[in-house]
Amino acid sequence: MLNEGLTLMATGMGTVFSFLVILWFAVSIMGKVVRWLNELFPEEIKTAPAAIKTATGDVELAIAIAAAKLRK
Repeated sequence: MLNEGLTLMATGMGTVFSFLVILWFAVSIMGKVVRWLNELFPEEIKTAPAAIKTATGDVELAIAIAAAKLRK
């Protein structure tokens, strides 16, 4: 009975170990494939629009006053 249990345990652990080794190789290969595809088809770098309005004068003063009132 003990012998059968050890055989079953060894079979199960061997199956799990084999699956993990196959998974490790698959992930490794996919990483290389993705790296190769990124060299063939690089992604476009998106830049921020140049027409971003900045706060000036009165708006900056209003923001500073509002922040000061919130701190009290």
